[in-house]
Amino acid sequence: MGTQKIVLIGAGSAMFTRGLVADLILTRQPWHVGLVDIDPVALETAEGLSRRMIEARGAEIALSASTDRRDVLPGADVVVTTVGVGGRRAWEADVFIPRKYGIYQPVGDTIMPGGISRAMRMVPAMVEIAKDIARLCPEAHFFNYGNPMTVNCWAIRRATGVPVVGLCHGVMHVERELAQFMGAPPEEVTSLGVGVNHFTWIYDLRWRGQDAWPLVRARLAEERGEPVDYGELRKRFPELGAPAPDRPKAAANPFSWSLFAAHGAYPAVNDRHVTEFYPERFPGGQYYGKTLGVDVFSVEATIANGDRIYAQMQAQARGDAPLDERVFQRSAGEHEQLVAILDAIAHDTRGVYSANLPNQGAVPNLPWDAILELPAVATAGGLRAMHIADFPDSLAEPLRRKLAGQELTVQAALTGSRRLFVEALLMDGAVTDRATAESLADELLAAHRQYLPQFS
Repeated sequence: MGTQKIVLIGAGSAMFTRGLVADLILTRQPWHVGLVDIDPVALETAEGLSRRMIEARGAEIALSASTDRRDVLPGADVVVTTVGVGGRRAWEADVFIPRKYGIYQPVGDTIMPGGISRAMRMVPAMVEIAKDIARLCPEAHFFNYGNPMTVNCWAIRRATGVPVVGLCHGVMHVERELAQFMGAPPEEVTSLGVGVNHFTWIYDLRWRGQDAWPLVRARLAEERGEPVDYGELRKRFPELGAPAPDRPKAAANPFSWSLFAAHGAYPAVNDRHVTEFYPERFPGGQYYGKTLGVDVFSVEATIANGDRIYAQMQAQARGDAPLDERVFQRSAGEHEQLVAILDAIAHDTRGVYSANLPNQGAVPNLPWDAILELPAVATAGGLRAMHIADFPDSLAEPLRRKLAGQELTVQAALTGSRRLFVEALLMDGAVTDRATAESLADELLAAHRQYLPQFS
């Protein structure tokens, strides 16, 4: 296989860029990496950091960069978007403006008012990117990592027909956490999960093919100080030993474990994201004695940490600080699975990955045209959704409610309809009366006016 060209749009998302470039270096294969960002300062940082990494390892990687994606897209084999329109400052407004209305979010990039607001400025940009891909590199594989994942992918496919695939590491990470929780080697644990990005039910969990939920329940009881008889479990899992002392603790995600108790399935991606899909259960953001986004899962701390890491990367890009070599201390593809997926597609290995794709009957009890996060098989023709005929109705119902709100968000973002924006806020459930929804919508639209061409 010759040199493949991969274009990263939104390369100013320096943490992702650094991880992807490290993964490409670790493959020890030739690549052409094209970096695109409309912010020249952010692009300079991404390019400088990437160039230093490539030179440090003597990698066979050619690098190009431009603030205009049309300069870089021709000839691309793979296009990856990590766009965040408005950056961290716009993200702050998405979260802080709703707080004035008593709405507290721990993330604000997927759902609830913050996620819906983000969608209004993300969708127009993503649709334009998709149109350029269709015109300049129509055969390229197109992967999106930008949030809100479900809405972005749904809007792109509806407006352009371009077959974008959404990728997120969340399900993979939670599967690994569950393996560590029960004391099993993560590479021996498999799962099936269906949902929407950041709210995906892992409903089937296996260790070497054996149903692992009984072991999970035993570890859960043990953590809570209840007596546990491991006799039968040791017959089923003869390799069973004591879990590592630093294993993940259920107490860190009490809401997600309460959903597991109710449904027998565990929701990815833990409380920080999953609480946003149940705003009615956390009035005023109250969460086990704390306030969501403030003194638990602090948005301020998350954004400040992002600013701090970005400043460090700028120093490394300029040569004012040594490269952080820890980014190379892993196997190729570990960062976001992208390189592993590309390799699986290239060699038609039929490996299974979690991906965001149109349902189209794959999960019969969920809407046909919805974008779902579900298991997909890597084939020479790309990622193909697995048919999941046994997904429980009890798990599908909360997803159906959220998908209705996300479809309204897609329509509002594509049409620039204030009326539909208000309806999406009401359908979401964090806002319960129209007057509040209209006032909040107007304030968010005013704050982000420069990024909302469809509302002009």
